[in-house]
Parts: sequence; C-alpha cells; structure tokens
Amino acid sequence: MLEEVRIQGLGVIDDAVLELSPGLTVVTGETGAGKTMVVTGLGLLFGGRADPQRVRPGADRAVVEGRLTVPAGGRVAERVLEAGGDIDDDVLILTRAVSAEGRSRATMGGRSAPVSLLAYLADDLVAVHGQSDQQRLLRTDRQRSSLDRFAGEQLARAAKQYTLAYRRHREVTSELEELVERARERAQEADMLRFGAEEIAAAEPLPGEDAELLAEETRLAHADGLRVAATTAHEALAGDPASDVEVDVAALLSAARQAVAAVREHDTELAAIGDRLDEASYILTDAATELASYAESVDADPGRLAQVQERRALLTSLSRKYGETTDEVLNWASNAGKRLADLDNDDERIEALRAEADDLYEGLDRSATELTRIRTEAADRFGAAVTEELTALAMPHARVSVRITTGEELGQYGRDEVEVLLAPHPSSPPLALHKGASGGELSRVMLAIEVVFAGADPVPTFVFDEVDAGVGGKAAVEIGRRLARLAQRSQVIVVTHLPQVAAFADAHLVVEKSTEGLVTESGVVRLDRPGRVRELSRMLAGLEDSELGRAHAEELLTNADPERAYPAA
Repeated sequence: MLEEVRIQGLGVIDDAVLELSPGLTVVTGETGAGKTMVVTGLGLLFGGRADPQRVRPGADRAVVEGRLTVPAGGRVAERVLEAGGDIDDDVLILTRAVSAEGRSRATMGGRSAPVSLLAYLADDLVAVHGQSDQQRLLRTDRQRSSLDRFAGEQLARAAKQYTLAYRRHREVTSELEELVERARERAQEADMLRFGAEEIAAAEPLPGEDAELLAEETRLAHADGLRVAATTAHEALAGDPASDVEVDVAALLSAARQAVAAVREHDTELAAIGDRLDEASYILTDAATELASYAESVDADPGRLAQVQERRALLTSLSRKYGETTDEVLNWASNAGKRLADLDNDDERIEALRAEADDLYEGLDRSATELTRIRTEAADRFGAAVTEELTALAMPHARVSVRITTGEELGQYGRDEVEVLLAPHPSSPPLALHKGASGGELSRVMLAIEVVFAGADPVPTFVFDEVDAGVGGKAAVEIGRRLARLAQRSQVIVVTHLPQVAAFADAHLVVEKSTEGLVTESGVVRLDRPGRVRELSRMLAGLEDSELGRAHAEELLTNADPERAYPAA
C-alpha cells in the first residue's frame, strides 16, 4: 500500500506531500490546482515515461518519492533485495527524478535502479488509469492471465495439468532434438571406438606384457656379453676346473678359513671372525653355482629377438593411440566397449523419446482444447458482466467482449490469444480497448473491468484520473459506488471533480494553490467531516457556504456511508 507520496517541481506543484490511507482516497481541487499532476507523479514513480516539459518552470528537476508497505517474502520484496535495495520494517522507498534536460534517475530501497525495474515492480503494486498512462490491462498477456483467474478453479486445475505436461514435453523434445542433432557425431564416435576396440582385440595384449617384452629384448640383445661376464665372474670365484692353478677367490677364502680354524679356540674374537669367513664361503659358493647356471642359460637367439622386437613394435603402435602402457590400452578398450553400448542405446532412447513426445502432444492438444472451452465460457460471462457495469457508468450502448484467437502452435498457456474488445456504440465494430474508447470512456471501461476482475486479478493500489469525465447525476453516483466496492479489496486513489464520487471516499484530500499559483505542502489538506461538507458544497454549487449546497453535501455523505470500505474513517 502507498502510505505517502511527495512531489516536488512537477507542473504547478512546488512541494506537496500526500498522506494516503487504505480504502478509497479522492483528490479534489479547483481547475488548474494540480490534481492531475498527482496522477502524473504516480505514473513517474512507477516507471512511466519522463517528459521534461512537466518539470516546473524555474526548477532544475521534478522529484517524486513514495513510501510503500510491502509484505516480507513477497515477489516485490524479493526483487528489491535481489537488486541490492533495503526494506526497513516492510517499508520500501521509491524515488524518481526527471531533470529539465530530460535525464531520468530512479532509486529503489536506497539503491540506484533502472527505470525499467520500477515498471516491472509496478505490475505487482499499482494500476494507473489515466489519460496518457500505459494501462496494465491493455496488455494482452495481462488480459489472458486476468481472464484465467476470473474463470476460477475449473480453469486453474486444467491449467496446472497443462503446465506440467507442457514442461515435460519441452524437456522431452529438447533432449530428443539434442540426440538427433548429434546423430552424426555419435556415429563418427562409434566408428572410431569400434575400430580401436577391434584393433586392440586383434593384437590380444596381456597385462604388463610391454614391460616383460622390454626386459626380454634387452637380455637377448646382450646375450654374448652377459654370458662372458657370468663365465668370467664364475672363474674368478671358483676357478677354472681345467687349470691346476688355484688363484680363485674360493681357494684363497678356503686357505683363510683353515688358518683361522687351527687356532680359533684360543680367542673368541678370532673365532667370531672365523664364523664370518665360513658364512662368506657359503655365500660365495652359492654365487658361483648361480653364475655357472646363468652362463649356461644365456643363449643368443636371433629368431626370438626378432619376434620380441616385432611384438613390441605392435604394442608401441597401440600405445601411441590408446595409452602409454599395455594396461592403459586394455583400460581404453574396456571403456570403449561401455561407451559403444551407451551409443547403441541412444537409438533406442530416441525412439522412446519420440513415442513419449507424441503421447504428450496428444495430451497437450486435449488439454489446450479444454482450456479454450473454459476460457470461452468465462469470456462470455466476463463480457456480459463488464457490459452491465458500463450501463450503470453512463455507457449504456457500449458492449465489451473478449476475442479468443486459437492458433496452431501450443504455447506455455495453450493455444489462445486473449484480447478484450470494446464497441462503444451498437454500430461500431469491436476494437481493442485503447482504440475503441476516448480517454474518459477508457477510464470508465477500466473501472468496470477492474470491478469485475476484483479478487481474480488483485492489485494493491489502483489510481484513476478522469474516470468521471463527461458524466454526472446518477451515473456519477454509480461510479462512486463501484470505486468504493473496489476499495474493499484494494487501495484506490481517484482524482475527481464530481461530488457524487468524492462522497464515497474514506479519505478526502484537497489540493489548494497558494497566491503565487503553486501548490506547496501545506496546500494538500486532508479534510475532516465538516471540511468535506464544505468541499462538496463548493463542488456542487461553486460556493462553500451555500446552505442548499451544504445540505446536499450532507445528504451525499450520508447516502455513501454504508458503501465505504472504512466507514469510521
């Protein structure tokens, strides 16, 4: 709800503060006093077009500041916090400044914000119905959503079912399109994987085979040297059996053992050394035996060497493509098999998705048809209700209808495009709202629509300007009654020149100019009951103190008392 609006430097308004209340607030004043600037200021505050010509002559800029209460956790509060703004005790401060040069600046919750963000928030905060303001319900998307709410629970259930199916259909078709678009890539990948798997399978590599072959190749390539080295080492340790000369290590070690053994009992230290010589003899004997065996086993085999080298070359070619080692090559082949299975399953997945998409589309088609049926029935009820309201609002020949255009494509809300049409006269063709009515008529049409939509498409605050243009008498009373009815659900602010409308207000503000022709803060006055009588008398008779005018004013207020949203105000 709007709690307070301050306007500076806008039109004839120098500096004015409007303290607003729940229910219906009317703003009155003499012609030229600046009443319409109130609506203009509210339009600016909620993202309306900035016109530098509206800046008061002599002022650098026009500034509008609004204080609103917004529920914590609501969409507006969440959007403000996302943009970095602050909300203090559920109070949000919005400002809009327009310079005389045409530059525009907005702040939201103490943080600079784009004007478009104010307009975005306005959808959930206010509906401004003025001569030149963009109307919320002139947008066809809003008309569709409003009609859907008006249609009630039956359409809500059908729409929920449709929305769930629509989202699933979008998910399925998106996945299907991706799989189909990637079919060539998947085929190329499968061919590459299949070729690699077949190449590896043909080679039949074994785990660790590359390391084993490398060791064998090295041994075969150095067989002669290895055999000579082993023979030489054996002769050095154990001697040559064909020679009578004992110059080998074994003979020398044996002589050392015999020398120590002869006297070892005389000294434990020497005995310990003898034990070590015995151990060394055993180790030397084992080494000599192994060297002899190794020398006999080493055999230069050029044929086997060639086989090993050829096998290693094959494994090396696989390693260049699929992994550094044989184990990595085998792991690649295993993963390739799994991926091939996945790729083969994609074809089955595509067929399954196509079948699911077809089933979902058939269900969506039936749901969209049901939505169209319910909307059509609701549109008839809505058109008849608004037309009836217009009859009481001095537009007895006007006719409102809703055109539902059903297309071929299924969208987020079905197939329907919804547009509210107005035929102001029996001979007039139905036209879009902004084409079928003048400014004053459009405000009355909007009032009738808002009254019919009340509760179905709630907005916290409504602002009307010129809603009573060109009417009077009983029609004016009916306009006031409907504004009061709308104020039972929302805050309503109305600029009016008709006492029949003003009498229904819960709060009455009067705009007065100073002697310099400007509106100052003190020039916006909230009237008590006696003050309202005087103001209504002025509006009725042109004289504040006219006895007849005052009596008539009292009668208007008394008759309107039962209709007010806040009778005690």
